[in-house]
Amino acid sequence: MPYDPTKMADWQIAEEAEKNMPTPEEWREKLGLEKDEIIPYGRIAKLDFMKIIERLKNREDGKYIEITAITPTPLGEGKSTTAMGLIEGLGKRGKNVGGAIRQPSGGPTMNIKGTAAGGGNALWIPMTEFSMGLTGDIDAITNAHNLAMVAITSRLQHEFNYTDEQLAKRNLKRLNIDPRRVEFRWAIDFCAQALRNIIIGLGTKMDGFMMESGFQISVSSELMAILAIATDLKDLRKRIGEITLAYDKQGNPITAEDLEVAGAMTAWMVKTINPTLGSTVEYQPCMVHAGPFANIAVGQSSIIADRVGLKLFDYHVTESGFAADIGFEKFWNVKCRLSGLHPNVSVVTATIRALKMHGGGPRVVPGHPLPEEYTKENLELVEKGIENLIHHINVVKKSGIKPVVCINKFYTDTEDEIKIVKRYAEQAGARVAVSEHWLKGGEGALELADAVIDAANEKVDFKFLYPLDMPLRQRVETIAKEVYGADGVEWLPEAEAKAKKFESDPKYRDYYTMMVKTHLSLSHDPNLKGVPKGWKLPVRDILLFSGAKFLCPMAGSIKLMPGTASDPAFRRIDVDVNTGKVHGLF
Repeated sequence: MPYDPTKMADWQIAEEAEKNMPTPEEWREKLGLEKDEIIPYGRIAKLDFMKIIERLKNREDGKYIEITAITPTPLGEGKSTTAMGLIEGLGKRGKNVGGAIRQPSGGPTMNIKGTAAGGGNALWIPMTEFSMGLTGDIDAITNAHNLAMVAITSRLQHEFNYTDEQLAKRNLKRLNIDPRRVEFRWAIDFCAQALRNIIIGLGTKMDGFMMESGFQISVSSELMAILAIATDLKDLRKRIGEITLAYDKQGNPITAEDLEVAGAMTAWMVKTINPTLGSTVEYQPCMVHAGPFANIAVGQSSIIADRVGLKLFDYHVTESGFAADIGFEKFWNVKCRLSGLHPNVSVVTATIRALKMHGGGPRVVPGHPLPEEYTKENLELVEKGIENLIHHINVVKKSGIKPVVCINKFYTDTEDEIKIVKRYAEQAGARVAVSEHWLKGGEGALELADAVIDAANEKVDFKFLYPLDMPLRQRVETIAKEVYGADGVEWLPEAEAKAKKFESDPKYRDYYTMMVKTHLSLSHDPNLKGVPKGWKLPVRDILLFSGAKFLCPMAGSIKLMPGTASDPAFRRIDVDVNTGKVHGLF
């Protein structure tokens, strides 16, 4: 029987479900794994992906299903919840199904977004481990990232204090690092706006080189992007060595390999290469690997996890960050290029409440009661907000995939409101399913499961949005117009100068375009809801991720370190001192 999410918090549902969660040994038998292919880690486990893929290399891949959504709102669209619900619904239909989702960041978990484990009866377990570090992948990324900063700052100090002869005696050569062009920042996995801009090295010459610096949130690290796209440990090590940490005074890049820190960084990261195995509350298997933040980074679960899932399962479900203009676009034009894998189905998640906000509904303030427009029937707002859903349907269709729209149903939704969404979505060429997975688990997701099964049997004429030989500025223009709906692109002088430099250098021609913009609007302005008209995308800078081979054009005022709100989640999280169990997570 499903739990009652109207009376139980997510952490309470998780706690009950975890009482009967399969052990690593039970998972080994259930999934048909060899003894050395599963690595127990407390009550969860990691999967030795190389051994599994090698053994199953001749097995045909399963169906590949991607989950995306309409433009996010503070009301939430339930993308992770839909991923869990779909896996449960396919399980109820007797399908061999599993999935892969992303490791949540401690920043949002302790802030206002929550854990990203799903919710209600469509939830990933064990939830506490998922929300608070799991097997330590993000901690390892943080340590590896900060070790690179230690290497840069200590070298700056030594080069400033010692002559060339003294450096040579210490087996060091002068790299002539330009302290004004240190590209890396320190990392911490919390939303700490006070650390965005700092001065380090205060004190005597023994206390380091004084310079401007700052912090970014760990999941925005290039190391997380590399983990998401790496194919194996050898590839991971090579990419880490190629990360540009700084530039010298002549403008030449200084890499992790140049600083002789790449090997040690990889040593911190070596255990992150294997996906972690958990499950839904209905005990279908679901892996966790790589991280979030699709508005800053790639925002996908890993290629490794998808390769494992497609061999182990007949239906493999993965999730892309935020909406189709961000997460799906990066899945489509970056992840699929790198993996060589093409999806069979894309599910666009939508809620009636979010569509009302895109239709001009009133502002929602976290912690305050919802305005009645979101809890009572309002057909006018729904109809006006449909434009945002149609836009995302059309984005998915540009890839050659016929999308499935999942109406993630709330108890306040009315039949007439749902009929409007169905009519317009079907007219736009999408299948539509109403799903009550939050309330009913797999039983509530049967309509969604059936729509996905049906869609997965259709032939997909998959195609990328642009060829890789297209120049960078033309790619950005194409994405802005075809995906965001912009009239064009406005390049700030510094960004355009960088773009021209990258376009003229042959070594950057095979780099991937990783757009950086707000997730709260199709545009660069988070306040513009629905489908904004008559605007151009302003590009103010381009970040270089030379290990991942990403060029990252930055639109608007995106920051690599988010801030913590006035009423963060950590105020309600505590521990039962008698049992040690964490409560209050959501």
